[in-house]
Amino acid sequence: MRTRALRWLAGPAIADELLIVPPDLRTTDPSLFEELAAGQLGLGGAIVDLNGHSPFALVPPSAAWARELNGFGWLRDLRAANSDAAYAMARRLVAEWVQRNALSYQRTDPHAVIARRIISWISHASLILEGISPRAYEATTDSLGQQIQFLAASWRDAPAGYDRLLTLTALVLADLCVAGHDRQLRRMQRLFSDELHRQILRDGGHISRNPGIPVEILLDLMPLRQCYVARGRAAPRALVEAIDRMIAFLKAMRLGDGTLARFNGMGRTEADALATVIAYDAAPDAPPPSMLQSRYVRLEHGTTVLVMDTGAPPPLELAGHAHAGCLSFEVSVGMSMLFANCGSPGLAHDAMRAASRATASHNTLCLADRSSSRMVRARLLERWAGAPPIRQKGEVRFAVNSSPEGSGVRAAHDGYVKDFGPRHTREIRISGDGNRIEGEDRLGAPSGQLRLASDLPFAIHFHLHPETLCRLGEAPGTALIETMHGGQWRFRAQGASLVLEQSYDYAHYSGPRLSQQIVLRGATPGASVVKWQLERVIAEAKSPSSQG
Repeated sequence: MRTRALRWLAGPAIADELLIVPPDLRTTDPSLFEELAAGQLGLGGAIVDLNGHSPFALVPPSAAWARELNGFGWLRDLRAANSDAAYAMARRLVAEWVQRNALSYQRTDPHAVIARRIISWISHASLILEGISPRAYEATTDSLGQQIQFLAASWRDAPAGYDRLLTLTALVLADLCVAGHDRQLRRMQRLFSDELHRQILRDGGHISRNPGIPVEILLDLMPLRQCYVARGRAAPRALVEAIDRMIAFLKAMRLGDGTLARFNGMGRTEADALATVIAYDAAPDAPPPSMLQSRYVRLEHGTTVLVMDTGAPPPLELAGHAHAGCLSFEVSVGMSMLFANCGSPGLAHDAMRAASRATASHNTLCLADRSSSRMVRARLLERWAGAPPIRQKGEVRFAVNSSPEGSGVRAAHDGYVKDFGPRHTREIRISGDGNRIEGEDRLGAPSGQLRLASDLPFAIHFHLHPETLCRLGEAPGTALIETMHGGQWRFRAQGASLVLEQSYDYAHYSGPRLSQQIVLRGATPGASVVKWQLERVIAEAKSPSSQG
């Protein structure tokens, strides 16, 4: 990084003047200052007793805690405390980091952490730079410039996916905000736009297929777009269009209770963050799309919304947090959730992540107690993907149909064909008034006939939201479901035995909590058909239209 050519490409190694300071749209927690003042720091799902030491002097309790600490996103919380003592603490902690890590961060911090730190320092520059000594000012701005230069020279080393896009976002933001970086802007803008095209699909979904990642991306892209306005520059077309597409995607993945459907690594919905980005919707009255290039399908009639996963896992390097939930679905009625996948746990309960990724934790069919996608064990892939990625063998096909009487989706996947032989085909249809959902799950040969050497057990899971109650009906093969707003639904099934079993909601903010599931159990000789129906008995006491 010392050659003249590299300095020209990466920009100057100092950042002694900021032209503009972008807003920070993320939710704040002013109580963090009181926590720090009391000698504790909770980040990334772990709480540490500081015992009078700097947090940067301690051995991190987890990688997540270290990432959040060194990303400096908590500066927004100290700003929100709105006191001179909190501001002084923010400046002291930045100075401590600069003193301790000025020469080591390149070896210890992932690119995404450096990028987040650059964004945080620039966004809170007035907090960390105002009123400090000239020597501290120079040390902080020099460090910022060196970090920008390092990322500009090494951004290709960031893992594919969100981390790389975040890295390029930080670089474009820096080139807009820091004096002397204008000459790098055009090049970084081009690289950033290319990466947006690679990662943001035509429908606004992210290539990882995680419905929550667009929220995180938007919380950075929206301030970036405002920086272009502040500088009197036209924002790249790729940026403007990606923002609009991602908002439309989030509307399509949002269920009646305001949460995002829990597929492929999606856990608890950060309601404030989602509301913030949705508020920027350029077309608030436009209905959400019903079929997405991200391979999700949305069916909506009356107050009933169903979202179904009709796609395979993402590419291996992006599948470290993907789930084996092919053909699973979630259902809401008004503001009540009926069926919800178990979701992804928070950082404090990472030990349960593997279980949450299994097919059995989703509202779909599981054959022979095996997931439809298999984990790939390879050290290099695990390092790049952040965890063992999953891969599903064979194709996934789907088709959507609609008529005045209702709409439906038919989909099939070959995830079990190579190991066992049968293909799983699922067909779901919602009536025009939203009061009835009919489904059929079929196991059969991809072509011709299939006869297995011995019957294989299967289980079709219908995980109920924890605030939804269920009991067995009087007639065999039936169950009665009561929603949190007083609605009642009758579930019927034929072709398998209906039982009620324990389930988990992994995504709850307080940690995994118990819930229920309806399970249809049977055994297949190679070809089986299970039909099921969900019908409204009593309407919800409060049944507002689904949020669209």
